Amino acid sequence: MQDIDSFDRKILSVLAEQGRVSWRELGDRIGLSLTPTLRRVRRLEADGYIEGYEARLSEPKLGGHMSVFVSISLGRQASDTLMTFDRSILELPEVMECYLMTGDADYLVRIVVNDLPHYQTVVDRIAQIPDINHIKSSFSLRPVVQRRSPLLR
Repeated sequence: MQDIDSFDRKILSVLAEQGRVSWRELGDRIGLSLTPTLRRVRRLEADGYIEGYEARLSEPKLGGHMSVFVSISLGRQASDTLMTFDRSILELPEVMECYLMTGDADYLVRIVVNDLPHYQTVVDRIAQIPDINHIKSSFSLRPVVQRRSPLLR
């Protein structure tokens, strides 16, 4: 992988915010003509800086308007227990993100629900996963920062 320069950073910044921008507009916004812009984008893709393009879907319209962060502790951290949890949590469509953590909890899960009764049904399903020891939930009041990519310096 080679280093990226200021043009590459501009390309990444524009694409992170507006992935459907035309190549010509992208070139205009970063100050390069079409051919060098395309060459740079292809190189950034090949070098793994761009992993793909996707549509941002509306969580409130499709999943629910409440984000809940759920900290989950397991009874033990054996590999079979972790694998069982990983497989089980994938089956819940309300789960938007799940991270294996260090610290007080083994997992941090972000779920999206419509309301408190919906939240209760999801937590009830999570509680049925084997070896769950403790579940603690925190409700998001509002997002402060929601980046789609790391800050480019």
